[in-house]
Amino acid sequence: MSSRSVFSRIAAATVAAGLAVTLVGCATASGGGSAPESGAESATDSALDRVTEAGVLVVGTEGTYKPFSYHEGGAGDLTGYDIDVVTAVAEKLDLDVKFEETQWDGIFAGLEAGRFDIIANQVSINEEREEKYTLSEPYTVSPGVLIVAKDNTDITSLDDLEGKTTAQSNTSNWYAVAEEAGATVEAVEGWAQAVELLEQGRIDATVNDKLTYLDYLKTKPDAGIKVVAETEDASHSAFALKKGSDDLVEEINKALAELSEDGTLAELSEKYFGEDVSK
Repeated sequence: MSSRSVFSRIAAATVAAGLAVTLVGCATASGGGSAPESGAESATDSALDRVTEAGVLVVGTEGTYKPFSYHEGGAGDLTGYDIDVVTAVAEKLDLDVKFEETQWDGIFAGLEAGRFDIIANQVSINEEREEKYTLSEPYTVSPGVLIVAKDNTDITSLDDLEGKTTAQSNTSNWYAVAEEAGATVEAVEGWAQAVELLEQGRIDATVNDKLTYLDYLKTKPDAGIKVVAETEDASHSAFALKKGSDDLVEEINKALAELSEDGTLAELSEKYFGEDVSK
């Protein structure tokens, strides 16, 4: 084989290799087959695009938290204030709504895992949640209340919880309130367990939402419990979404504003609480 022939073959191989590198470089630059740079967001990353394409807003909720999310009689259709509000929001966004029921203590894990797009379950706004999640504008405003047995005279304020025992949902805002007041907190799944322990005398008190307490008295007016104090700051409850769902929460906030302006939120509030609790 001549030296010229060898040289020609080497040159051809070099050109081919260079062309391959160029093509790979073009593919990378155009995003073909490669992950986007950190912080970049493609159309598929958009929460709004995702739900719009699906035509469905998947909602995480307890289904056991009356009057916000529950089954009438324990077996009827899912209903409640939060259920009605998020359904009205979905209608404004021209979306169907699908509910995924889960226990409160696992609800945020479900959101992070992508099991649902939004939580509608009286999520209290606090700094920790604002850092970890995207929160809507509030649609419920209510103070917390300190609840004890009717014959209890030892506890009249949050300061009296020092050394006492309360029952609270493990990840609820009220858990932190009771703990900061010095109480020993027993973790429970929700209000139903907390009030049961209180009425059985197994705990000294519970801190919970005033609206939940008032609704409980509607069905059990002779319950052996009473409110002895309210928290200084009212609780503001919002929908919770995965961090970065800014485009979707913007549309949700627009829908909430419209529902407030047209009186829907006030009407739903009156239905469940006898007064407007939306602002």
